[in-house]
Amino acid sequence: MNDLEGLTPEQIEKISKARERVIDSIGKNMDLYGITLSIGHLYGYMYFNQGPVTLDELSKTMGMSKTSMSTGVRTLLDLKMIDKVWGRGTRKDLFTTVPDWHQNFSDYFSIKWRKAVEGNMVSLAKSLAEINDMKKEYSDDSKLMQLLNNDEEKIAESINYYRWLLKLIESFENGKIFEFIPKEES
Repeated sequence: MNDLEGLTPEQIEKISKARERVIDSIGKNMDLYGITLSIGHLYGYMYFNQGPVTLDELSKTMGMSKTSMSTGVRTLLDLKMIDKVWGRGTRKDLFTTVPDWHQNFSDYFSIKWRKAVEGNMVSLAKSLAEINDMKKEYSDDSKLMQLLNNDEEKIAESINYYRWLLKLIESFENGKIFEFIPKEES
């Protein structure tokens, strides 16, 4: 994991300082999205590494326990931000970053938004069913019917929003979002 081997102490200090600044920025950015700062730093360290790394190497480099590293790596795997790769001559698991930040962003939000939308749609459907039951039971109460109809309209608006959000999620998942907002290439 030491790609700085052979450099002078001054060169190592300068490049390390520059990398640390970026790694801290990555951690802070990921913290905004609900990923812990330490997992963001883990991704940053892996991002600057010149090849796949083991949990032992990460633990040593970052000064964290193997258990913490394992949890962080599992989180990054679940978010599709890193991949487990095969390495010749080693029986230890090796991990490398998925360097496409556009795809990382798309995957992260797709995973989180889809989970939220599905949970909210279940709640809305349950509420609609309860409202329909009440409409049948109290069909002769005009004041209650007006209230129930009003609530039903609001829930229908919410459902329309979530259907739209599902289309947005799909555009992230299938890459069509980049037809509307192209990736910046260097």
